[in-house]
Amino acid sequence: MYEPIRAKSVHSTMAGTTADFPHRSREEELDIQLAGHLAALLAVTDELRTAAPSAGLDASAERLTEQVARLRGGRTPTRASRGRRERSAVALHRRAHALAGRALVVAASRADTAAAILAAECMDAHSAALEPRTLTSH
Repeated sequence: MYEPIRAKSVHSTMAGTTADFPHRSREEELDIQLAGHLAALLAVTDELRTAAPSAGLDASAERLTEQVARLRGGRTPTRASRGRRERSAVALHRRAHALAGRALVVAASRADTAAAILAAECMDAHSAALEPRTLTSH
């Protein structure tokens, strides 16, 4: 009733051909992901530094640069020019807080204490910047 298959299949499986393309370990993938989150956080930090320069943001940017370079095997991240952007400081702090949270999750997943501490500190700083300031009089 059915005719037997006489030709070799045109479809192939990946079984036995894993050497055809490069593989990354889980650690390498997490390093890439963490470096990306920290680089994005650095870009937002640079925008905040342009909008409202401060020593705290300068120190944070330097620490972020060091961590990204460490994760990328010594390659320093490309920094944004100090061009004027029209985003509000509140929106930038919210974005930075979210990016720091993502970096914290990945850093904790790969047990990178230095990056986790930096991300947690960034989250705290941006969270504090979002809180309404209360004035007290004596």
